[in-house]
Amino acid sequence: MTKQTHISSCGSPWPALEYNTWKDTLKTVHQWTQIVGKIRLVSMPWQNHSWHTALYITARGLTTGSMPYGNGMYEIEFDFENHRLIISSTFEQNVVMALRPMTVADFYKELFDKLQGLGIDIKIHGRPNELEHNTPFTENVQDKSYDQQQIVNFWQLSVSVYNVFSRFRSDFVGKCSPVHFFWGAFDIALTRFSGRAAPLHHGQAPNMPKEVMQEAYSQEVSSCGFWPGADNFPQPMFYAYSYPSPVNYGKQQVKPQEAFWSEDMGEFFLPYETVRTAENPEKTLLDFLQSTYEAAANTGNWDREHLER
Repeated sequence: MTKQTHISSCGSPWPALEYNTWKDTLKTVHQWTQIVGKIRLVSMPWQNHSWHTALYITARGLTTGSMPYGNGMYEIEFDFENHRLIISSTFEQNVVMALRPMTVADFYKELFDKLQGLGIDIKIHGRPNELEHNTPFTENVQDKSYDQQQIVNFWQLSVSVYNVFSRFRSDFVGKCSPVHFFWGAFDIALTRFSGRAAPLHHGQAPNMPKEVMQEAYSQEVSSCGFWPGADNFPQPMFYAYSYPSPVNYGKQQVKPQEAFWSEDMGEFFLPYETVRTAENPEKTLLDFLQSTYEAAANTGNWDREHLER
């Protein structure tokens, strides 16, 4: 049975994802991905816009990709298909830990014990970033949920989002980020660059160094992504924004008709449910990505002739 057949037999490639149904699991796994993401952060050389910190969507879940260590390398992968965390390395055979209902503190201890067993000595900043409440990982015994089916649903939609974002990415020949998963906000993101420097960014995310934000937005961008929601915004959304935000950017007509501009957030949004229930989800999402990019590029006077294929 091929992977595609297996995914289809488990459910729709655009499964339902109701925030209130899986919010406890989301909060727990969010913290787990922050721990693994911070391991990648300290293991990798710095890359522009913090790209060295991101995780990547795989045929089984999320991965750090290969990380250098000593005279070898290692990798950590969330296998959401089989509900396990896999540590691969050039030093020993694979080490596996089960993904199950467990506290953030227990996840942290077990993971670092296994790394130590491989001779990998890594130290990270032990608190979450981009979250209002940043209890140290070793003290977080509140978040401890893991609903297997909800995680499978998230993984399935992540694969679908990755496929559409990758197709959209291919039409741009200027500087462009990979399709990557940022564990700070638990979102899948893709960013295009105009090639021009941007004014100094003055915004700041919770528990995030100002300098990191300023370097991330040091160049003009048109960015899009998927975000699963939060307590104060309990609805999964696709989003698109530009920095700096050109005059009249938010007044542009974008597709589909369900997409809307948020004056408070300074972003375009499209509910995930609109995409999921569309007759052609892939085209609906592509329309949103393309039209919001054009809104940014046209109002921002991007050199589209040389940036697009």
